[in-house]
Amino acid sequence: MIMADNPANKMRKTYVLMRGQYNSPIKEKEIPAGTPAFLPPMGEEEPRSRLGMARWLMGGDHPLTARVTVNRYWQNLFGRGIVTTPSDFGSQGAWPSHPALLDWLASDFRDNGWDIKRTLKQMVMSATYRQNSHFRSDLAEQDPENILMARAPRFRIMGEFVRDNALAAAGLLVRNFGGPSVKPYQPPGLWVEVSLSGGRRFAADKGDGLYRRSLYTYWRRSSPQPALMAFDTPTREKCVLERQRTNTPMQALVTLNDEQFVEAARHFAKRILKEGGENFNARLDHAFLLTTARPADDLRRKVLRDTLAEQIAIFEEHPDRAKALLEVGASPRDTTLNASRHAAWTVIASMILNLDETMNRE
Repeated sequence: MIMADNPANKMRKTYVLMRGQYNSPIKEKEIPAGTPAFLPPMGEEEPRSRLGMARWLMGGDHPLTARVTVNRYWQNLFGRGIVTTPSDFGSQGAWPSHPALLDWLASDFRDNGWDIKRTLKQMVMSATYRQNSHFRSDLAEQDPENILMARAPRFRIMGEFVRDNALAAAGLLVRNFGGPSVKPYQPPGLWVEVSLSGGRRFAADKGDGLYRRSLYTYWRRSSPQPALMAFDTPTREKCVLERQRTNTPMQALVTLNDEQFVEAARHFAKRILKEGGENFNARLDHAFLLTTARPADDLRRKVLRDTLAEQIAIFEEHPDRAKALLEVGASPRDTTLNASRHAAWTVIASMILNLDETMNRE
């Protein structure tokens, strides 16, 4: 890593390379430090160093920095950027679907101190973001890919958000900012398989370290966190500007069986039972409001009511199964709740956390 620039008189000279070979410089063709000619020139007073380049990038007349940045924020929120090639704003890149909007967002972002939170707030409070995502048959032929944003886009949320969403609904998510990386649950033995000596072993954190936001997860590139990898989280071996979005059976196996998600379902069930009221409908509505921001409909009431009755009967007949389910995870279970009913509601909570409308941006 470069910790400081060399003095100007000690800077290494750069040359055109013969056929691109690093060890074949053409000494007659020295390349001075500078910026591409098709972009605004760097000020004469600026040093030809990383500091000078940073000032040039953040200059008010630079046409790309603000546009590229707000395009990536738009992509995160809407599933697709105004420019669909986030890594290429050049002649080979895609033309913006809304050029004037991109210009306005970029200017507003720059003129208001490059305030990221303000820009994100503007986007999510816009009428465009707050539309519903219902498919409109009248637009099927005119705009089948919804490029013009006549309805809200619909897509699965990122892997980190899937985990954080489950922990938040359960009341387990630790929202503290900063601090060292943490090691949440993962299957045993994975680090041993990729360790050359076989001596490095994974040890999960205890307490709050298990429930911090996925942003803080310790990342070993030779053995990435498997639950996040199932949801297309990049390996971090290289920069990824646009993630894949897949839907595979492996994802359902994670959210139904992974220790983190089973424990989250158990705590979500406890929250439903303690906060949701005294009857089934009130509890179910509370659960749906926490996960989908709307009450349950008649179809889901019927299916989940029947499932609850079935699960209560099973757990009352087999109390050992209820005990085993309620012991998943490092956190202790609430012994004030009836074990059979708590376990049955844990199954219901898991089903709600796995609903399509919970896992997708609607």
